Amino acid sequence: MKNSKLLLKGLIGAILSLSAITSQAADYPDKPIRMIVGYTTGGAADKLIRPVADRVSKIIGQQIIMDYKPGAGGAVALELLTRAPADGYTLHIVDSGPLTILPSLRKTPYDPVKDFTPVAMLAGGGSVIVTLPSSPAKDVKTLIELAKKNPQDWSYGTSGVGGVAHLAAEQFKVATGLKIDHVPYKGGAPAVIELLGGHIPMLFSSLGSAATNIEAGRLKPLAVTSLKRSGLFPDVPTLAESGFPGFDSSIWYGIIAPAGLPKDVMDKLVPAFKQALADPGQIEAIRKEGYDAMPMTPQEMQKKIKDDIVQWNKVIKDTGVKID
Repeated sequence: MKNSKLLLKGLIGAILSLSAITSQAADYPDKPIRMIVGYTTGGAADKLIRPVADRVSKIIGQQIIMDYKPGAGGAVALELLTRAPADGYTLHIVDSGPLTILPSLRKTPYDPVKDFTPVAMLAGGGSVIVTLPSSPAKDVKTLIELAKKNPQDWSYGTSGVGGVAHLAAEQFKVATGLKIDHVPYKGGAPAVIELLGGHIPMLFSSLGSAATNIEAGRLKPLAVTSLKRSGLFPDVPTLAESGFPGFDSSIWYGIIAPAGLPKDVMDKLVPAFKQALADPGQIEAIRKEGYDAMPMTPQEMQKKIKDDIVQWNKVIKDTGVKID
């Protein structure tokens, strides 16, 4: 009799807990959502997520608040995400660097496949090689000639160690035989500022970080690292067109959440992002940042993550890139 009462009590407790969880998911979202950004304000991730977040906020009826956590090439933000509850109130705009490249360079406090839930793919595209308009490097050919003649004068900047731009630059060095130093910064915006200030001679930058200054004539683009030209800068050649056939080094940005995100929450977030990203205004906003929209289901995004891990692991082995 006593055991029967305990069993009944346990069943009632389980039913009440399940009802509470179901009710909570049904009410989602009933408070603002935190969007972790792994870089500084003004960078590519920041510029891409803001218009999308504004649109999604209107769709779901809750504000999405940016939370900037730069550091370690985006790894700081990913580690924070692993410690957040899987309740849909903490999301992260991630680029493919810390998620698909960094784990092949060093031990990370997260598993790129097991620790996260893919929600939505935003956009993708290549990096861009930029210099100042006053630079003697007029194109990729003259850049290589100058850098081979005086390598001490031709370091290159990026938004951080282990990112796609860094890997693109190292691939470029292998292809050209250049011996130039890497100067990493904590985000795309600080790197652009350093270039504008004349502190570095060139930059491998995300198109989003450099676009405004390219359009204003303050930066001179020499080439993009993607296989296809940028829709925003169709006159800028690819490295593949500049003497390096098949050269392709691209980045993508997507929304992820902690692992184990409840299906009811996914059923609200995924359609909201899909609707927002299908809007012609959002597609144009993405294009203006130098990227192309990349609609994918969460399952397709997960496959993309796995495939890219394999691809970048090979690039890292081929280039010999290491993190000190």
